[in-house]
Formats: sequence, structure tokens, C-alpha cells
Amino acid sequence: MTTPAGTGRARIGVVGLGQGRHLARWATRAGLEVVAGCDLDRAQLDAAEEIPTRSNNWADLLDLGLDGVVLADDFDTHAPLAIAFLERGVHVLSETAACTSEAEGTRLIAAADASQASYSFAENYICLPHVRLIRDLVGQHEIGQVELIEADYLHGLAPAAIGALLGPSDHWRNRISPTAYCTHTLSPILAVSGADPVAVSAHAVVDMDRPRAVVMVVRLSSGALAVARHGFLQGEPDSHWSWLSVRGDRGLVENVRARGEDAWSVRIRVEPWASVGAKARDEVVVPPPMALAGEPVERAAEGTAAVLAAFRATVEDGAEPLVPVRAAVAASLVGVAGAESLRRGSSPVPVPSLG
Repeated sequence: MTTPAGTGRARIGVVGLGQGRHLARWATRAGLEVVAGCDLDRAQLDAAEEIPTRSNNWADLLDLGLDGVVLADDFDTHAPLAIAFLERGVHVLSETAACTSEAEGTRLIAAADASQASYSFAENYICLPHVRLIRDLVGQHEIGQVELIEADYLHGLAPAAIGALLGPSDHWRNRISPTAYCTHTLSPILAVSGADPVAVSAHAVVDMDRPRAVVMVVRLSSGALAVARHGFLQGEPDSHWSWLSVRGDRGLVENVRARGEDAWSVRIRVEPWASVGAKARDEVVVPPPMALAGEPVERAAEGTAAVLAAFRATVEDGAEPLVPVRAAVAASLVGVAGAESLRRGSSPVPVPSLG
């Protein structure tokens, strides 16, 4: 690892200075040194004055001797860049989607396996407070064998706000399949269940050329069923909504449908026949707070803070990636198979298994 004399900190670059600049701030807070950035937009480059080396060509970062790179550029462009950096021995943290096809996923896994560096998926939703707590409770077998998992990633926005977010026709949000942006639901599902996706049926909430919300029904390798919803649907407590519910053969855990801080709390219900003293356990548990470098982290930012702290541990200490390449590809390929299911009238489609 190449670190600047006297700092002992890993040096990283960032590709894509919209969301990437936000991630760069958390990387700095986590103890990484952000030394280079890239964006095609001149205004984004000029605004990122805190980053000393800037370029409009991501390939320029390949020759800077970086220890790691954060990929936060367009949703459907990450895999080729990740492969290029892995081949140079640069650790990769890639946001949103690992790949856009089975072939791309196969190449990415091969590159990660062959590299001395690591691939990490920047999936902050598995580290949100309620998801961490639910994962712990399920892992402790509080609710028994998992039977059904439901996950939502929903935005309740006005039509004008949706239009502004989608942007022009050539924006990446309009290039990708309506099923593609599924990792904020699928990654928590796979992390909590410990299972792999086997097959998916995708359904448009409203039958239109480009549905704004999609429901995907996924059979897991454990035999359990998962239901994932993402997109634009109204009526949730906050406009950026994450909900996770896990039903086992002994009970249920799910985060509370509420506003603000209460949304991170988790309700656990264990049926009376499965509880000590034949009395139902029904309570709300508040996840413990998170700190980074001794400073408290805002609840909504805990997932991002955890991802960047884990990336630093991977780059500097050789720790296992928080979400490694195979889990990242598996979650992303559910969206790929889901797109095929939509084309087939919502028929079930196998999810490729890349081992």
C-alpha cells in the first residue's frame, strides 16, 4: 500500500463528484485521504476544491498510485472501471450496481479473484440502524427459521419532483431498467437471510411503458420467499423510505412505520407458544447509536459511515469487504433477471448463479 510520508493514511480517488463528493467527505471523516477526483461535468470539478488532483477522465486516476477508489459515477458504468482499477491493484468501493449483465458480473468476479486488491460494494442500506438490529435478531434465532422477508425502498414525491429527479431522456435513471435499482432492497434481504436469489418474478405496479414502481418476488436458496418494492409510491412516513420485515416460524421482526428517529426502531414479536412462560414477547427495541472517530453519527448517515469505515479497514488492514463481489453481483443480477421477467409478462426468470 502506498501512503504519503508522515500520514499513514490510505490515499483514495473518487470517480463521479455528485454523490461521490458526499462519499468523499465521509471517507475523510473515516480517516482516508481523498487525493484525486474525476467528473465529466466541469462545474462539479471546479466546485470540488478540497480535492487536490482533478480530471475529467477517470483513466487518469489509474496512474496516480492510489490505494483505493470510490466509484460513484453513472449507475450503469461501474463494472468496467472496477475491473480496470482491480487490474492495477487498486481497492475498489463501487456504489449502487455491481454489473448490468451476467457477462459483466462474470468478468468482475474474475477480476476481483485475480487481483491483489479487493472489491467492496458501497451498499449502505445493510448498515442502516434498523437493518443491523434486525440482522442481529435473526442471527440470534429470535424468530426461528426465516420464511418471508419484505423490503421497501420507496420515495413519496410530487410528480414535478419525480420528473426533476429522472432528468433528461439520456440520464442514467432513464437508461436503466425499472427493475435495476433494486440493491437497496435485495442486499438487506440477502444479508439478513444468508441466502442466494434463485428466481425472480417482476411486476410493474402500474402497467405502462416505463413503470415508476416495481414489485419483485424472489425465491431464495433457503426456500424462503422475498418481496422487494422500489420506486415512487406515495404514503410513506418520509420521502426516502426503507422498511424491512422478516417473518420466521416463531415470530416477526420489522422496523416501525413512523417518522424521524422512530423509523429506526424495531418491533419484535415472538409468539406465546415459542416464548418462555408461554407469554408472547412483543416489544420495540431501539438500535444502539454509532460513533465514528469518537464522534456520534446521525442516524440516517450511519449506513454511509459504516461503509466508509469498513472500506478503510479493508484497504489498510486487509479486513474482509463489508459486501464482497459475489454478494454485490448477486443482488445486481436480480435486477437484470427482473428486467427479463417484465419483458416476459412477469414470468419467473432464474437468477444466474456465478458461484
